Amino acid sequence: MDVRKIVLVVCDGMGDRPVEDFGGKTPLEHANTPNMDLLAREGSTGVVDIIAPGVTPGSDTAHLSLLGYDAREIYTGRGPFEAAGAGLEVRPGDVAFRCNFATLEDGVIIDRRAGRIREGTEELAGVLDGMEIEDVKVLFKAGVEHRAALVLRGEGLSQDITDADPHETGRPVLEVKPLKPGDTKAEKTARILNTFIERSHEMLDNHDVNVARREKGLPPANIILPRGPGMVPHIPRLEDRTGLRAAGVVGVTLIRGICWLTGMTLIEDRRFTGGRDTDMMAKARATVEALETHDFVLVNIKAPDLAGHDGQPREKAEIIERIDEAVGYIYRHMPEDTILAVTADHSTPCGFMEHAGDPVPLVIYGRGHRRDRSQAFGETECSSGGLGRIRGKDLFHILYNMAGRAEKFGA
Repeated sequence: MDVRKIVLVVCDGMGDRPVEDFGGKTPLEHANTPNMDLLAREGSTGVVDIIAPGVTPGSDTAHLSLLGYDAREIYTGRGPFEAAGAGLEVRPGDVAFRCNFATLEDGVIIDRRAGRIREGTEELAGVLDGMEIEDVKVLFKAGVEHRAALVLRGEGLSQDITDADPHETGRPVLEVKPLKPGDTKAEKTARILNTFIERSHEMLDNHDVNVARREKGLPPANIILPRGPGMVPHIPRLEDRTGLRAAGVVGVTLIRGICWLTGMTLIEDRRFTGGRDTDMMAKARATVEALETHDFVLVNIKAPDLAGHDGQPREKAEIIERIDEAVGYIYRHMPEDTILAVTADHSTPCGFMEHAGDPVPLVIYGRGHRRDRSQAFGETECSSGGLGRIRGKDLFHILYNMAGRAEKFGA
């Protein structure tokens, strides 16, 4: 049997909608992408409904689906993935949260990202980590930029609570409450979390890092906004499920956590920032190196999503062109027995500036496999490709089959 290796490049938020300034083309269609266009001509294309048609995915549920998991069955919330990706040890029974360092002034949030703070967050996190509230231990760690992760560890906790994050500026921090009155575990968790948030402001407001930020005219990171609570789920390891030795070339904390919880090897490099400045060519080189010892490599590139959320179609097109160079490197240097797929985890249309439930483009290339009539990689061209319109969780089965690894179903 011709057993092959697999590379899956996931361009976060790359899908988009027509832009008037681009003559009705999307940023992907407007960008100069000779390498991905080559894959489209030499391979097969289609579009992917990551969860289901019209369902807007988060990056967490999207990546679980693209890895072949049923996100509806195992997803408990974003928090556990953020916590694991930040390097916190998570255990069954823990409740985990994704968090922002934010700016509180006169009782209201004036910046949910503290000016997209990039320095000093580890020092700020250090004063919060290890705090004890009642019989619960607090684990806290900084992530990329303004992001952080929180774990509450103790008896009798629950994920069934409301968010503290108001999700917009000009509003106070929301009081955390149980989703159902009389739920004693949720009541305890809400009480613990409210206390933590209050203490975070008391401990961070006059911290040296924030004193220095104020002197520079920067907003202080003087309060923590937790959201997305989740109990740590049990997720079958990818290798146990598929037999594939898997690795993740990722920078953003959330996807690192998914890789860790699914048993994938994390390829570490400070140049993988999870931001616009991530070194895409370094990721490409790391991918090719990982193929020497692994059967499956997941590559996540976050930057297109950031441009989409900021409503910047030209910047998004420029980012996609940088991705195309990295994809070209992988294509030229990967072993010949490799299946290479490129897609997105969701659409983040620049005109909408949020995730959307639109299908995303997909191309799969493998030497000797079927080709279709697609001549370019883009939303319109891929919609008529030979792969048709598939669900996210089916993509992994398609790649597994193309790699010669699928077992026969039936006699």
